[in-house]
Amino acid sequence: MVEDILAKLVAFPSVVGTPNAAIVGWIADYCRSHGARVEILPGPEGDRANLFATIGPADARGYVLSGHTDVVPASEAGWTADPFTLRAEGERLYGRGTTDMKGYLACALAALPGLARRDLKHPVHLAFSYDEEAGCRGVPHMIAELPKLCAAPLGVLVGEPSGLQAVLAHKGKAAARMEVFGRSGHSSRPDQGRNAIHAMAEVLSSAIAHARALEAGPFDTRFEPAYSSLQIGTISGGRALNVIPDHCVAEIELRAIAGQSPRALLEPVRAALEALKTQGFETRWDELSAYPALALSPESDLAALMTDLTKLTPQPAVSYGTEAGLFQDAGMDAIICGPGDIARAHRPDEFITRGELQACLALIEALGNRLAA
Repeated sequence: MVEDILAKLVAFPSVVGTPNAAIVGWIADYCRSHGARVEILPGPEGDRANLFATIGPADARGYVLSGHTDVVPASEAGWTADPFTLRAEGERLYGRGTTDMKGYLACALAALPGLARRDLKHPVHLAFSYDEEAGCRGVPHMIAELPKLCAAPLGVLVGEPSGLQAVLAHKGKAAARMEVFGRSGHSSRPDQGRNAIHAMAEVLSSAIAHARALEAGPFDTRFEPAYSSLQIGTISGGRALNVIPDHCVAEIELRAIAGQSPRALLEPVRAALEALKTQGFETRWDELSAYPALALSPESDLAALMTDLTKLTPQPAVSYGTEAGLFQDAGMDAIICGPGDIARAHRPDEFITRGELQACLALIEALGNRLAA
């Protein structure tokens, strides 16, 4: 059953940043057919929605199984078959999103009928978001609605691929697009124009210096690297070699260790951009994404529960980011634990194994057993 559900989910080309009514509608119908209470929560974009479903008593505290319906594009070279058709080869099931993270969604949905047949004393909630791959853009809107949807959760299990070993911490992230607007002209008369690339270079030099300063600490040895980091990811500008460029765009990202604010660490770069206005340039700063770090105590009840269910000591930290930090920032204990290997994500011929799906399904069923006891 779980493979059939995964095949259906993979067949929806729910690429990040695109409408997702088809996949959300199918999941909603499936959940309702098994007795779940379902809320579809449209986002401000108007063509995308989060989904929240509940099995069990509405007034009791329970656990949230959190995942995202979107996937990264599958346009990269190297796919040996249609990425949106599930393909089985032995133990491996290939397709875009199999590991990140429709495999987890399929396990949660496959477990739902069994959960519905149990006399749960505490509910299980499914929280499926959109545009996670664009920097967790969808889930904040769902988190804002949670007080109306359920009692305060006992914990949130974010099913990003971790080999079903729980993860206690991850870095936070903030990303921004910077634009500089100058004045065009012939390159032989630079005195009559304002070179936007030259101006952006000043900002980027400041950003590079800031990145080097971050390498001096503070440190958190749970992470690799152990310090907060900044990188310039893209830059573009100019139309021809003999034309003074009147526009330049650059994108930067900041990944912060726990205890540091990603947005705050980007402020020196934003200040450098703003300073260009004193030279006659116009500037623009657009935040692309931002989410806080996750730092769950190894002594927490949620960490103890996951240690017991997985029979594995939780991994202290990973350097990639998830929605877990946003749930924690909203006052809920959150942990990462999902099937598959993050190294397979965002790559051609992404796959998950049948064994990994069955192990995840067993984990969710074991959680259900606890909640029915």
